[in-house]
Amino acid sequence: MPEYVITDVRQGVGIITLNRPHILNAWHRPMRDELRTALQTFVDASDVEAIILTGAGERAFCAGQDLSETKGFDADGIEGWMREWEVLYDQIRAIPKPLVVALNGLAAGSAFQVALLADYRIGHDGCQMGQPEINAGVASNTGPWIIREMLGLARTYELALTGRMMSAAESHALGLINRLVPRERVLDESIALALELAAKPKLTFKLTKQRLREMTEAGFRDSIEAGVRHQRTAYDDGEPAKMMEQFLAKRANR
Repeated sequence: MPEYVITDVRQGVGIITLNRPHILNAWHRPMRDELRTALQTFVDASDVEAIILTGAGERAFCAGQDLSETKGFDADGIEGWMREWEVLYDQIRAIPKPLVVALNGLAAGSAFQVALLADYRIGHDGCQMGQPEINAGVASNTGPWIIREMLGLARTYELALTGRMMSAAESHALGLINRLVPRERVLDESIALALELAAKPKLTFKLTKQRLREMTEAGFRDSIEAGVRHQRTAYDDGEPAKMMEQFLAKRANR
């Protein structure tokens, strides 16, 4: 029985809710495994026309990686972790049906990346998005790839090297959040949009998504291989574990 994701179907739209609200829905391996299963179930379901991904609670879509999982990795462990992300990102990129992210708060790090891999993002004024890994001692590799695809190199430098979070207004102005609606309307508006996209000619929609994936494939693979190299170097050095311990200690003392 799934514990870390909740699934539901409304009006032919499959809704997946990340369900670790006590830790801002941060990912760990069991959640990622359950997410992959839920995504594949909805892709295979003939009565599901589109998919929505959201988070439980009112504070976050997802805070990104649960650092309590990664702080204990060694170089071999971090490579396996990177390969798990490659599989998940591959799966998301290959979904032939409409995929909408209903942002209900924070989307940080890998959650920011997952949101950008979707077809559309709907949020509210309280949302924040960004790539803060550098502040926790995690080298950013797939993040800069997708930020550059979306925003260009200058903005990628700024976001990746400062780790700052963008407001909903800034993210909307840049096109990263497609629509801003009142907080209480985010899920309903996401369902309405998912149904609108699902009404498009299905083969044409699938082939168009396939072409968009092909256009970005080389950069995606390069970012994964760079991530493996750089994370192994970092974990051999020991800096990530030290920085994550400091980050987690500061958070515990707030």
